[in-house]
Amino acid sequence: MADYQLIIIGGGLSGVAAGIRSARFGQKTLIVEGHSLPGGLNSYYYRQGYLLETGLHAMTNFAAQGSKHAPLNRLFRQLKLSRKKFITHEQMGSEVIFPQASLRFSNELDLLCEEIARHFPASIDRFRAMVKEIDAYDPFAEVPWQSARNFLRDRLAEPLLEDMLLLPLMVYGNAEEHDMDLGQFAIMFRALFLEGFFRPEGTIKDLIDMLLEQYAQFGGELRFRASVAAIINKDDTVQGIRLENGEEITADAVLSTVGIPGTAQLSGWPLDIDEYIGRMTFMETISMLPELHLPPERAGRTILFYSLNDELRYHRPAEPIDPSWGVICFPDNFQGLERQNDAPTQVRVTNAANYDLWQQAAADREQYRHLKEACGRQSVAAVSKILGNYTQGAIFQDSFTPMTIERFTEKRGGAVYGSPIKIKSGRTPWSNLFIAGTDQGYLGIVGAMLSGVTIVNQHLLT
Repeated sequence: MADYQLIIIGGGLSGVAAGIRSARFGQKTLIVEGHSLPGGLNSYYYRQGYLLETGLHAMTNFAAQGSKHAPLNRLFRQLKLSRKKFITHEQMGSEVIFPQASLRFSNELDLLCEEIARHFPASIDRFRAMVKEIDAYDPFAEVPWQSARNFLRDRLAEPLLEDMLLLPLMVYGNAEEHDMDLGQFAIMFRALFLEGFFRPEGTIKDLIDMLLEQYAQFGGELRFRASVAAIINKDDTVQGIRLENGEEITADAVLSTVGIPGTAQLSGWPLDIDEYIGRMTFMETISMLPELHLPPERAGRTILFYSLNDELRYHRPAEPIDPSWGVICFPDNFQGLERQNDAPTQVRVTNAANYDLWQQAAADREQYRHLKEACGRQSVAAVSKILGNYTQGAIFQDSFTPMTIERFTEKRGGAVYGSPIKIKSGRTPWSNLFIAGTDQGYLGIVGAMLSGVTIVNQHLLT
């Protein structure tokens, strides 16, 4: 008899959600996490006494409590969590900024439509027709890869508008360079433009604590500092895992959330792993400020997606970072979110990065530190063209890099959104080994948790 019915590798949000769903139905479940904190990419750390979040700019897929079929509410039912007690704060409003035009949007599609009608009047009817088409599209159908750029070009025939729509969708969840799969595009379009951004009350730690409490109540077990050395398999099934300390734990099934390359290496899965390692990774610079003073035209914005270039350049840069485009997030700018008078405010800036150059720098601690400082200055200088001298009087700055992401998420190459090749079924060559998370094709915090739940429902509760 196996030690557990299900072992989950990785204590990120997809793994924890899978654990809750499994344990809720009485399965003896163990989550093993290599680090001392849960959450994976969506975790937290402390600097100078302040809690800093590593992944939560904003959650996507907002839904009011009464919307039964919305992903957020469906997720809470699956995890048997109270949606009424989950207090949410919608975005104030966000903006896509290019040199030639800008588009504001909110959780109401009408604002985006008004902006498109104002800046691209010849495209508004085509855009509305495209929205209906996307709303009816099944992004999880097993179909060959299709180009989102070709889809947009055929429907809109307006290159600038195509780039402006793609920027937030790509930077919030696209593992590919230059283009994205139409299914991924449809998922992200719904998540950002049809449902929208919000923040839960509190921090990412509060959300994680809520999930872990639910997991424990259902009898689930969680072990930290338990790095996996190998997935033990024989013939067409897996028998369990071997930890780096040599301990072997048996299971009826194993669910891996460490991505396709990591799962392949642990299990001996015969893949060309390089094909499955994503190239898109990022550096994030966090500025802690006593006050936030935005230009009048940007006041009240929640997230700014910016490009200083006329065209979108969504690819791995040749330099350590590319500050010419990215994301600027103001985590305090959500409706009804109150900040204590003495608490600093944050500005978080995310820019595309080159993993290979960061890996080379990481071999020398001093070189790595200098590179972080230099790239932080580059990022601030670029963003200052939009916000002015926003870091004046900063209390402190901190940043994390592709190496940080790889270390704490096990995503090879620091690829935040995982492999450019997705396995939508979650299946592997072994009948009882499955994958969940970004490499299944679900993205964002809600998507990550739904991925874990979906795999348990489809493969492990039968």
